[in-house]
Amino acid sequence: MSGPSDGRLAIIAGRGLLPLHLARAARIEGENPFIVVLADEADHRFDDFETISVGVGNLAAIEKAFRDLKIGRVVMSGGVARRPEWRDIRPTFKTILKMPSVVRTLMSHGDDTVLQMVIKLIEAMGCTVIGAHEIAPGLLARSGPLGSVSPAGDDLRDIARGTEAALTLGRLDIGQGAVSVGGRVVALEGVEGTDAMMLRVADLRREGRISTRRRGVLVKLCKPQQDMRADLPTIGPSTVENAVRAGLAGIAVEAGRALVLEEQAMIAAADAAGIFVCGIEPALENGGLQ
Repeated sequence: MSGPSDGRLAIIAGRGLLPLHLARAARIEGENPFIVVLADEADHRFDDFETISVGVGNLAAIEKAFRDLKIGRVVMSGGVARRPEWRDIRPTFKTILKMPSVVRTLMSHGDDTVLQMVIKLIEAMGCTVIGAHEIAPGLLARSGPLGSVSPAGDDLRDIARGTEAALTLGRLDIGQGAVSVGGRVVALEGVEGTDAMMLRVADLRREGRISTRRRGVLVKLCKPQQDMRADLPTIGPSTVENAVRAGLAGIAVEAGRALVLEEQAMIAAADAAGIFVCGIEPALENGGLQ
């Protein structure tokens, strides 16, 4: 694992709780993380940390801060709802010649390709990009049931079907999640994200488009080609809340490659609602559950 001797750590913070969890975890390990707060994206405060607020496309300001503060390692965390328009990009000298390909990628490629481009741009600043799991390995999902409820019967079939759908979706660089009800895939995650997809499932359930007799499962996996340094699947208490609203029996995430935030609160909420949360290994038959 890298540490302070590899240069100061910077955390690029989008929306959600993950950036704050990483900042606190890094401080516990003796780091003094610098937080790059993405304007109009980050939705939590970092009052106890040194920060800079910049637009998503302001590469020049980010590079200057990294150079001035001798940043050696960078972790990308949190969601970004809006891709920058080409007019919003403030390039560094090194990226000026790459601007045509940067614009083409933003306009016509999936999230995984865009993230690979961002990693390369950060590395061109002389920094090493590392994964969130390298800062807080304890956030990685464990294999098997995380709470007191375990999947069984129809749940296992839905996990297997949802796993197949999520992997296919990931190969197309579209999303990471799928919902299967009664062995039938009823929703696939797009650019709207997992929570919005489950709210859509809840609406379909109320409209009678999805059976009320069968509950179903959310499966959330890494894309097969996904770089572990960015955009790992993440669940937490809000995921459980939305699964309950959607009438689901449980949630399955990829063990060792998905992040679990506020695990104790999430498990308590799942147990109280009578739904399961489990880590699966999608390479194995039935999604890694026997």
